[in-house]
Amino acid sequence: MATASTYVPVDVYLHSSFEPDAEYVDGAIQERPVGELDHAAWQAAIQQWFWQWEPEWAIRVFAELRVQVSPTRFRVPDVVVLENTGPLKQMDQIVRTPPVAVFEILSPEDTLPRILEKLDDFERMGIRGIFVIDPKSGKKYQYEAGDLKHVEAADIPVKDKKYVIDLVEIEQLMK
Repeated sequence: MATASTYVPVDVYLHSSFEPDAEYVDGAIQERPVGELDHAAWQAAIQQWFWQWEPEWAIRVFAELRVQVSPTRFRVPDVVVLENTGPLKQMDQIVRTPPVAVFEILSPEDTLPRILEKLDDFERMGIRGIFVIDPKSGKKYQYEAGDLKHVEAADIPVKDKKYVIDLVEIEQLMK
């Protein structure tokens, strides 16, 4: 996985496409690890599970959507859960307000320093539901206050309510 060492202006990144999408960190383009079958299965299961709650929780769920976590950093979580703020055509193409939750599904090429930097970016942005799935071990984590905690379920706030994300239920969708 290569990372560009040449400075790239933000507007060049925003008007470029990458396959798969890349991240932008302080002027550098960073390729994202490409997932394997178990990565894709988790991604699909997370989306499927959230789709059932979209109307009741007033949320929307997307895969691999650019999130501007700071003026010079754009991250691309594997799954993003947003508050439903109205018709899709009126939503910004890039997320600039903290999502309800983000999910990172580990790939074999992921390194601990890189994933922790990304999780720190999400937390600094104000995202409270930050989750990491390790498809190889089946372990599920929530990132809070700079710490990864093993979880099977977690509360997330949406507007004035709290909802429970059941990660075991999500895992069952892959069987």
